[in-house]
Amino acid sequence: MSNWSFYVYITTNESRSVLYTGRTDNLPQRIAEHWLKRGSEDTFAGKYHCFNLVYFEHSKYVNNSIAREKEIKGWLRTKKEELISEFNPEWKFLNDEIMEWPPIDPFHREDLHK
Repeated sequence: MSNWSFYVYITTNESRSVLYTGRTDNLPQRIAEHWLKRGSEDTFAGKYHCFNLVYFEHSKYVNNSIAREKEIKGWLRTKKEELISEFNPEWKFLNDEIMEWPPIDPFHREDLHK
């Protein structure tokens, strides 16, 4: 993953029943943030444990990634599922392909690992 890159990504929960679409300039860091906030009621991804990466795409330009995120968020779930299946037919969790998984808790709090 290089500098000056922007990513649109989709995460899901363990049972693959909820999808979350987001955008970032640091995909490993963002996935780690979702994981560390799992179970938190403060965010959609946290509330529904959406930290398992199933799809991502790269753009050189932030405006393109913003537009693409909005486009995907406007789709029905079936269209999102088609996009994921084209990219990742087995719906594998890709976290360990982009980073060390699970991420290290910077606060070493045991309650974050449950």
